[in-house]
Amino acid sequence: MSFQPLGNRVLIKREEQTNTTASGIIIPDSAKEKPLEGKVIAVGKEALDDGISEGDIVVFAKFSGLEITIDGTEYLILVSKEILGIMK
Repeated sequence: MSFQPLGNRVLIKREEQTNTTASGIIIPDSAKEKPLEGKVIAVGKEALDDGISEGDIVVFAKFSGLEITIDGTEYLILVSKEILGIMK
């Protein structure tokens, strides 16, 4: 994949959720919501100034960003200001 976000944009791949609850109930794909966290795949130059780097696991709002597909894989492009935090 060769994609470089421009400016303060960040390319994120959503993290998959577990299919089973803590009590053992299996959640079907049709009932699952899209995850609100993901791994940073690529970062624009201005987003580096906000403290975001490749490999970070970040949390973002439910309806933020633009969904795109690259080489058959779904990604999310966010402006760095839409990222709520970095998981440590």
